[in-house]
Amino acid sequence: MRFMCVGDSMTIGRAGDFTWRYRLWQHLEATFDGPYALVGPRTALYDAATNTAVSDAYAAPGFPDAARRHLAGWGEGWLHMAPVIGDAVTGHRADVLLVSLGLIDLGFYTDSGQTAENARAFLTAAREANPHIRCVLLPVIPNVRAENDAPFAAECARFNELLAKTVADLDAPGSPVLLASHPHGYDIHRDTYDGTHPGPSGEHRLAAAYADAMHQAWGLGGPYRPAPR
Repeated sequence: MRFMCVGDSMTIGRAGDFTWRYRLWQHLEATFDGPYALVGPRTALYDAATNTAVSDAYAAPGFPDAARRHLAGWGEGWLHMAPVIGDAVTGHRADVLLVSLGLIDLGFYTDSGQTAENARAFLTAAREANPHIRCVLLPVIPNVRAENDAPFAAECARFNELLAKTVADLDAPGSPVLLASHPHGYDIHRDTYDGTHPGPSGEHRLAAAYADAMHQAWGLGGPYRPAPR
């Protein structure tokens, strides 16, 4: 089974991060019964010093090069991923997409309605590339900006409502689309390093949201261990 992590800055991570992708790889190594791979066209982390995604400085040097593969970008959202997901799914023969997108769209590019349309276009293109694709979508986690910007907070809430509707509309037995739960216990003041991007405890909680969703809905892997700290 071939998993592709798709996301924005929370997924690509920056130089010196473990990333939730690493935590998920550890989980799959411990629980997944059968051959699997993490796939995608990219492997790098974001390098803040050069403002480019060129770093290979993962905090865990034991993270294998092959398992570092992803489709994530600093500053990229549904707007950017919808046009490229079809080729990525085809080129890397993805079976399962683990998607965390939307916050950057709402913060800089599109309102909740257009963001939801871009999410729908993304899912449609992924399914055209692989009619049996499975997708797990994470709802937007409002960041520190939402605490002081009521219109932005409202847009985050509205998008999550529209995303749930999109999932209900597009879910199908042969190509399931699953909306994961908000990561259990996630606290932006404890689980991020800047109110947005996950630190080590946040990485565990994000990985757990995907792992537990796949296990509960599809029987893939097992309950997430270790428990989020």
